[in-house]
Formats: sequence, C-alpha cells, structure tokens
Amino acid sequence: MNVTAVIPARGGSKGIPGKNVAEVGGVPLVARAVRACLGAAHVTRVVVSTDDEAIAAAARAAGAEVVERPTALGSDEASSESALLHALDRLEEGPARPVDVLVFVQCTSPFLTAEEVDACVLAVVRDGADSSFTAAPFHGFLWSTTPDAGPGHHAHGVNHDSASRPRRQDRTPEYLETGSVYAMRADGFRTHGHRFFGRVQLVPTAPERAIEIDEPGDLVRARALAPLLDAPPCGPAPAARQNPAAPSPPRPSQYLGKEL
Repeated sequence: MNVTAVIPARGGSKGIPGKNVAEVGGVPLVARAVRACLGAAHVTRVVVSTDDEAIAAAARAAGAEVVERPTALGSDEASSESALLHALDRLEEGPARPVDVLVFVQCTSPFLTAEEVDACVLAVVRDGADSSFTAAPFHGFLWSTTPDAGPGHHAHGVNHDSASRPRRQDRTPEYLETGSVYAMRADGFRTHGHRFFGRVQLVPTAPERAIEIDEPGDLVRARALAPLLDAPPCGPAPAARQNPAAPSPPRPSQYLGKEL
C-alpha cells in the first residue's frame, strides 16, 4: 500500500514572511513536519510541495522528496487541495504506483507527532474511514454577535443555551480541528476534490499540542513552549532517509498489500 504524506509549503506567507522555514526549537517548521512524517510507521513516502528554494532545501535536508509547485498554485487564492492534486499528478506520472492513502500535513503545526500521523492513517486503512483528521477536545462556550439596533452588537450563544451552564462532564463532547494532519483515500479525494468525504473519523489529540501558527504571536508562543513540548527533542531524520540527494524507496508498512 502506497501511503504518501504531502506537506504543502508555499513561500509567500504574508502574516509571517518566511514562515515555513522559521525555526521552533532550533528546527525549521517544514523540517519538523517532515520528521514527524518520517517517524510514522505507516507512511511510506514523504513529499514537500513548494514554490520556494529555501523551503525545498530545508525539506531535502530533513529527508523529504520535493515536488516543485507552479507559481499559480502558490498564491494567496490557491487552495491546499489544488496543491495536493498537483502533487498527486506529479507523483503518479509514468510507471509509479498510484497513491492509496494521501496524508495531508501542515507544517504550521509545530508539535505534530509521528503517533498522530499514524493514528490518522490507521483510521483509514484499519478502521475503514474514508477520511480522518486530528482534533482536540474542546469545552469552551462559543459566542457570536449580530448587529444591534443600538450601539455595539448583540451577543448570543452558539454551542450552548446562554440560560444554562452545564458542567463539563454533563456536556456532549466537542472537538476543535487542529489543522495539523489529515488522511484520506486518494481516489476519493480525487473524486470529491476536498479533504472531508464519506465516513469521516476524528483522531483526538492533546489540546496543549494543538498550536497552529498563523500570526507572529503564535510563533512566539510556540518557541516558548518548545522546551516543554519537545520531549524527546526533535532529533535528526532516520539514518536510512537522511541523504537528500538519493531518497530511499518507499518504506514497508504492516498494511502493505491490503485492499482499501
């Protein structure tokens, strides 16, 4: 079974210039994502899709293959799905074996673990889901606002009745999508064109690790937390996958050969 992780990482971030090669715990974000994927037992190939030379160099140094993304797919308007579809097309050219399971990883989640990547893959290949994603338990009371007749806005509860404040243990469990990793049947992704289709399964993850870097303050917070959350530290890529000039062939998985 071909389980391929694709990490889209464009170079044109506006909020944090050079974000995908910004370091957390002394390691570029793209390299952290690559190493989490390389450490996953059920991922057979790790690829970074990018339009940026610095990102490509960091990805290769961490042990990933690189797919060069067209400039048009690196704009603010281009979706992650468009980058994934382009990568699939390039990876399946010629005699290459088609991808069975596509793992979509975002390097803006610096504390993603190999275990979380594996759990998303297993939700598909073992549990029979069509797509899966990581989510953190969420117990907050959400509010929204609507314009009021007078000054300001009128607030109203979204996921609760504002007249009732049930205890956490009495509430229906809710989960917040972390944005770090998704796994999906590749043929289903091609058919539907988006990451959620068919039977969707969530993979619970630790809330303290669910940090997504979108704003400069997020990067500051991640760097402050790295000494606490990087245990064991983000070490070098596995020896068999370290040579960026000669990527090793896809790794075996215990699910190799099983039908999806």
